[in-house]
Amino acid sequence: MAEVALAATGRVSLDAGRAVAGAGGNAVDVAVAAAVAAMASEPGIVSLAGGAFVSVWPADGDPVVLDGNVEMPGRGLEASAFGGGVREVFTAYGGGVTMFAGHGSVATPGAALACEEAVRRFGASGASGWAGVVAPAAAACREGYPVNGAAARYLGFVGEVLFGEDPEALALVTRADGTPVTVGETVTNGALADVLDLVGRFGAAVLTTGEVGLAMARDMAARGGLVTADDLAAYRVLPRDPVRRQVGAWDLALNPPPSVGGPMLAVMLGELARRGTYDWSDVLEVQEAVLRYRLEVHDVATDLDAAGHALLASVERLGLAGLPTSASTAHVSAVDADGLACAVTMSAGYGAGITVPGTGMLLNNALGEPELNRLGLHRLEPGTRLASNMAPTTGRTGDGRVIAVGSPGADRITTALAQVLGQGCLRGADLQEAIAAPRVHVRFADDGAAVVEHESDPAIAAAVVASGLASTDHGETSMYFGGVGAAYRREDGMLQAAGDPRREAAVAVLPD
Repeated sequence: MAEVALAATGRVSLDAGRAVAGAGGNAVDVAVAAAVAAMASEPGIVSLAGGAFVSVWPADGDPVVLDGNVEMPGRGLEASAFGGGVREVFTAYGGGVTMFAGHGSVATPGAALACEEAVRRFGASGASGWAGVVAPAAAACREGYPVNGAAARYLGFVGEVLFGEDPEALALVTRADGTPVTVGETVTNGALADVLDLVGRFGAAVLTTGEVGLAMARDMAARGGLVTADDLAAYRVLPRDPVRRQVGAWDLALNPPPSVGGPMLAVMLGELARRGTYDWSDVLEVQEAVLRYRLEVHDVATDLDAAGHALLASVERLGLAGLPTSASTAHVSAVDADGLACAVTMSAGYGAGITVPGTGMLLNNALGEPELNRLGLHRLEPGTRLASNMAPTTGRTGDGRVIAVGSPGADRITTALAQVLGQGCLRGADLQEAIAAPRVHVRFADDGAAVVEHESDPAIAAAVVASGLASTDHGETSMYFGGVGAAYRREDGMLQAAGDPRREAAVAVLPD
């Protein structure tokens, strides 16, 4: 039985990984068990009916990214079906977010299928298989799980306004008196436990071509949604070759196009590596250039795959001069003693505020996230993978070190990972110190002006003054800047897991 270092999303997620590690699971089994448990027990943050990327780097093979991201639905529908079925929701979460919710905001999900494919391809043959990986999540839903901090904070903002139009959804995120659930409060979801039992027994296709998927398609047809039985039947997990970048001694495997997060992270890390010795002024300059390009060019591209590869090729030749001009997530990382690395990032957007009736399964609102749909509501062709900030990353060095790392945090995913990996890969910083270090993020106001969001630090403050940019100081640590989780094997074979103080971190070397 190999030891596994696991950076999970919270206690329920960590306990699921622990149970699977004890049954002989490897890094992939353990990471997926932790991810499924998170999707089952963190309502409002992630969901089984969302999207996910699973990055795997076998000890004796090439890295691969299993793309289970959400997809534009609507196969077989008349043109008149598009452009509706949503309601506008405003929440003060994240400084103020306006989004669309409801049935018309739901994209075709693929997270559970990607997780199952990872276990099928890379799981330990001596472990309990897919059913064993799913079982801890089902048990947590049936027996009760404590609400973690990230979910409680988010639900405190959006409980009634987002979930209030679906009584089943509202009951999952509030008490009987209608007040939001609080941190540590134990809740159950028996209907979702029953669904997970079916998923463990018959496979994740239960959620697409099986009884849950068919129920979803019927409800969508009745309530103005776009997801059809044809969409669910046509969905496939897509294996992709990751973007490879040499950063210091590290060979990193990053989420490739059509993901947005991976290419942006590759460009940021490449430029920091190109500069060699860099300071906070360099970090701000790189972020402003890369993220402005994303806002003005990449986010409005009609072919994200082609745009991503064109960006990478251009910057590879010319550096930043080659740049053309013109919420909610969770992450799990695992590395085992054999050198197998697995990073899983999953998202359900801000949530559609609805369930598949009778299942306890909340749905995504990926079509209702403005930052992922810059071309407008329902403008993509059915079958198109949506844009994504997710950037699960694995890496190796020639002396035997291995890492799996990632973060939630919308467009702060790439900037958080660039800063952590820059310090760790280029400066040799201790992993936990690199994660805990203060962060910056350049965002753009509605008028296009750059604004530096940052944590309190004298060196950052001096760089901001020198840049002449407007800024906001968020204090010493803020959830705004993501929640990096990493699992690491040192050159001597010792394992380490590190979590982010900005979110509820649950880390361990298993079995413990």
